[in-house]
Parts: sequence; C-alpha cells; structure tokens
Amino acid sequence: MNQLNFRSGASRLLPALIAVSGIVSVFSSCNIEPGLKAASTITLSGGEPASENPAAVPVENLPSNSASIADPGAGKKTAADAATIIARKQVPILCYHHIKNWTATTSAKGKDYIVPVDAFKAQLKMLADSGYHTVLPEQLKNYLEYNTPLPSKPVMLTFDDTDLEQYTIALPEMKKYGFKGVFFIMTVSLNRPNYMTKEQVKALADEGHEIGSHTWDHRNVKLYQETDWATQIEKPTQQLSAITGKPVKYFAYPFGLWNPQAIPQLKKRGFEAAFQLSTPRDQVDPLYTIRRIIVPGYWAPATLSRTMQNSFR
Repeated sequence: MNQLNFRSGASRLLPALIAVSGIVSVFSSCNIEPGLKAASTITLSGGEPASENPAAVPVENLPSNSASIADPGAGKKTAADAATIIARKQVPILCYHHIKNWTATTSAKGKDYIVPVDAFKAQLKMLADSGYHTVLPEQLKNYLEYNTPLPSKPVMLTFDDTDLEQYTIALPEMKKYGFKGVFFIMTVSLNRPNYMTKEQVKALADEGHEIGSHTWDHRNVKLYQETDWATQIEKPTQQLSAITGKPVKYFAYPFGLWNPQAIPQLKKRGFEAAFQLSTPRDQVDPLYTIRRIIVPGYWAPATLSRTMQNSFR
C-alpha cells in the first residue's frame, strides 16, 4: 500500500499543548466552546499519521447549513483594524485529520490525530444537540472585519490533509445535521490510495463546502525558499481552482506553523485568510493567523464541549 512520506516532527508538540489546558489564557478574548493544539512536516499514510496541523458572536439565527454567506454591505463598510479584529470574541474552529478506528499499533502520538468513528459521531451529535451552527470562512471573515452577525453558537469544522475518511465517514455524518465544513487539500495526495480523488474534492465544493489550500506536500512554510512559493502554493491553488471551478481563498499552514514573512506571500497570491493552530495571532494581520484547535481522538463529547466553553469566552 502506497505511503506518502512528507516530513514529520510536529506531533511532538501536541501533548505539551494538550497538557496546557489553561487554554483559557492561550485564547484570551473568547466566548463560546471546545478546543486546542500544535506543531513541522508530516508522515501521512493509510495507517498512522503524524499530521500537522476560535470565537462567539452576535446572535442571529441563520441557516446552519448555508454556504458562505457574504455581507451584502461589506463593500460599503470600512474593515476593522487589527486591534478590533483581535478584540472580537473568537469562534471555535475545530481541526480534524483522520476519522477512523484505532488499531493495536496506534501509538499515543497517533491518537492525538486519529478520532475513532463513534467518537466523531458523538462529537457531531453533541454539537447539534447543543445548538451549534457551522460557519464557513467567508462568514467568519465578514464577522471579524465588519461585525456581520453570525448564527447563534457558531462553530467551524475544518479537515486537513485530504484523508479519504473525511469524505466517506465525516461527510455523511455532517449531512445528518446540515453541517458544512472546510477541507484543506494537500494536492500531492489527490487520487492516491487512502486519499480523496479529484472528483470527490469537486463534489465537496459542489455541495457547498469550502475547499482550501494546504500546500502541495505539507512542507513547513518557515523553510520556503523563493521557488517553493510556486511549487507549494501557486500550482496547487491553480489545480484546486481548476478542479472545483471556484477560487481558492483560504489557506491552512502545515503543522499550524507560520512566520510574518509568509503573510505577504499569501496576500500576493490572493488568499483572504489563513489558519494556524494555537499560537498567538499576528498583531498586524490577524486574519492570516486565525487559530484552530486539534481535537484529539480521546476527547469525549463532554470534554470537547467543556473545552470550547472554557477556551472561547
């Protein structure tokens, strides 16, 4: 069975981050519910991963399954400055990788990134039963920049690395509740065993989910030389746009790792926002360092709910 080896090393940070469950202080300005997380490049396979790698809001009931809802007046408004964006209550953004059952060989590190099927189903049921509504990046961006109202109890579901179970297991479960998600695609994996096909990625886009870029092969952006921006970002973005017939406007940093030098490069290539993990946001460009939480495979629904509530208030 083919294995895709993309550099690893990131997962070592996750246990430490999970241990610091004082995420309340990590995510200073918050108000809503669960979270956390970590990490440098990746070993992805059909087996075990070393993958890489939040906010409440004005209350207004919008359809939870609506695709990105633009702010009709955004063009006439002045976008908020960085300090205002950072001061807004954060929306919890959950980050998933593998959705599959553990095996006898699944390591403790692997369990940080592999969520068993029944556990994932229970987590989504908890979100639905608790009244959460999924939002997409455009909605989040309009809220942060223009204070456009979001649905009550907003949450964003994101999926990294193109793993096949995200399509075969996570997607059907999301459909039960009318949930929409953001799928950050690593294009080297397309059409490989245990990863999504181009047709499946297009189907996700056609159903109203957001397709974002996760580079070509998960290389840490901190290590990029000039030519890497074409290989890792430009070409994959063009490929995803060709597959979906839609622009690709959102980016997730491999391992959640970023540096200030990457932000102008992403802006220059048309990205409107970028997602990291749990490090402090950039004080100048917070839209390009939006925080997410990796959901470990051993969190019960109650743990997820409690973490969201404690972290995003």
